[in-house]
Amino acid sequence: MNLPHLTDARAPLVREVDAVDEHGQAQRVQIPAERDLTVYVDKRELVTLMTLGARPEWLVLGYLRNQRFVTSPQHVESITVDWEVGAAAVKTRSGIDRIEERTARRVVTTGCGQGSVFGALMDDVQSIALPQARLTQAQLYALVNVIRLQESTYKSAGSVHACALFHGSQMQVFVEDVGRHNAIDTIAGWMWMHGVDTTVATPDTPYVFYTTGRLTSEMIIKSAQMGVALVVSRSGITQMGHQIAQQLGLCAIGRATNKHFLCYSAPERLLLQPELAASRLSP
Repeated sequence: MNLPHLTDARAPLVREVDAVDEHGQAQRVQIPAERDLTVYVDKRELVTLMTLGARPEWLVLGYLRNQRFVTSPQHVESITVDWEVGAAAVKTRSGIDRIEERTARRVVTTGCGQGSVFGALMDDVQSIALPQARLTQAQLYALVNVIRLQESTYKSAGSVHACALFHGSQMQVFVEDVGRHNAIDTIAGWMWMHGVDTTVATPDTPYVFYTTGRLTSEMIIKSAQMGVALVVSRSGITQMGHQIAQQLGLCAIGRATNKHFLCYSAPERLLLQPELAASRLSP
């Protein structure tokens, strides 16, 4: 497979600032280093993303994928990120069809960093078909515990969202960013660069998407576009997110902390083991 050439322009994830605590004591603390990244496709300005900057090339590739501007990584020749000018230059192999028309209608989404999606993303929901996939309650508890133990920018600096892709209860990739939409796009880019095909997973060892943020319509649609039929959140779900999850038959699980969770849709994909809820949480 002819994958795009990517730079590796990582940026510092945190910076130190002065703060005063509740006792009036001065402290030197860390905060996330949010920065803007303007994306140019074949020298045409497309969008500006507010990002932490951990893996900007994966973010840009995943953004193009989830917006359906490109349908394969082979369509992209290169992505070059330059933090000195805050720009990502995307070079495609044959251009993007009808790009002016397809970017004319924009929807500003809820969430950190003022995420935006282009209108066609909402129009394509009907065409998404999800693979067979089932998750056991034991697998759910295992992945929640993996997240609990994960070292993260959130633990040191707060103010970021985390997303992860699991294969069964095994974490494949973990991403943090200032907005959950950036984190899921980064994972989508990682999946393309690593040849991850969610359709080849067995139903009992499915791919599962995890997010610390709430399950909005954007998160549900992007997960479904990535071929992931099971989505887990530490937070809740919005009305439109719930509606689309039910329409797609996507299993949306929220409020997942320790042994607690709520399954909002497609409960047939979750194999319940209620006796596990009464047992102690592993250390």
